[in-house]
Amino acid sequence: MTSRAYTDGACLGNPGPGGWAFVVDGGPWASGSEARTTNQRMEITAALRATESITGPMVVVSDSTYVVNCFRQRWWESWLERGWLNSRKQPVANRDLWEPLVELVRERGDVEFTWVKGHSGDRLNTAADRLAMAAARSQQGRSGENFGDEVVAGLDDDVGGSGPAGSGPAGSGSGGSGSAGSGPGDDPSGSPGTARDPVGGRGLVVAGHRPPELGGYQDNPVAEDVRRRLVDILEAKRQMHEELVVLTGLGLGAEQLGAEAAAEAGVPYVAVLPFPDPDSVWPAAGRDRFARLRAGARDEVLVSKKAPRSKAEAGKAMGRRDEWLARHGSEAVLVWDRTDGTLARLFERLERAFGPDVWVLEPREQ
Repeated sequence: MTSRAYTDGACLGNPGPGGWAFVVDGGPWASGSEARTTNQRMEITAALRATESITGPMVVVSDSTYVVNCFRQRWWESWLERGWLNSRKQPVANRDLWEPLVELVRERGDVEFTWVKGHSGDRLNTAADRLAMAAARSQQGRSGENFGDEVVAGLDDDVGGSGPAGSGPAGSGSGGSGSAGSGPGDDPSGSPGTARDPVGGRGLVVAGHRPPELGGYQDNPVAEDVRRRLVDILEAKRQMHEELVVLTGLGLGAEQLGAEAAAEAGVPYVAVLPFPDPDSVWPAAGRDRFARLRAGARDEVLVSKKAPRSKAEAGKAMGRRDEWLARHGSEAVLVWDRTDGTLARLFERLERAFGPDVWVLEPREQ
């Protein structure tokens, strides 16, 4: 039989006291803690401990795209080829945890990884999250051989919330910190590491041109060049800020490229939507891409509850979305040819919020 091990990590602050956990329904479960750590390290640790503890074929079910994509997209192969250096020839972050996990998965040959939407009501994902949070708070681990709901009965429920789109605790790991757990249209403000923090790390806003300025609506050399350069930027920034989180509206063009680059670089991203179903008027291909990226987000924020009834209302909603990004982010990358007036105004708004930490990436004709 194949065991399905649900894993999760949490951190009270980033860095701060952390916890990890895994559960197998009706089977083994465990949690543990570290006094000072990060969200990402706890997510990796949870997967490592599960893989060390469970024998026979298994599926690691995680709400961390950072963990899942390492194996689904086989990032580890490039790391090994480059001697545990990333594409910028810098040391891979968290190698001390990645290396034993990669070695064990390769040695076993019977471990698969799959993603689950964090804090979306999945019973076992919720259980792993609550155990991880309890370990982070108490700095004590627990374990057993027969998991049932009574194991987590009586544990404090999460406060605040998040998830790709979901809700979760303060600083919860890659699938569980942010704001969608607050009701649609809420404005869950707060400082990083607090229970109402919608970001759970250092927020980097990615915004900029829409098609056709990026070469058209389909994949094309201009858009691919922007995506590749965004990956390089995010990988470099992750080395400086391990708690990096991309903030993106998932709009056509630069915002979607930012989400794709984040996934490739192993950086979680938060979808910040101006209003419900902003993709409803897009072409089918754009809607499909939006749905896929929305499902891969760590968290989701809905700035306004109501869908706009006119272009004027839509414009105002987008303005409120931009205000949210400026208020909750720490820096930005703006894909901009330096001539578009609308983006010039956005640049000024971001510069007022972030000072010199606004970087312009100019699209290049290929």
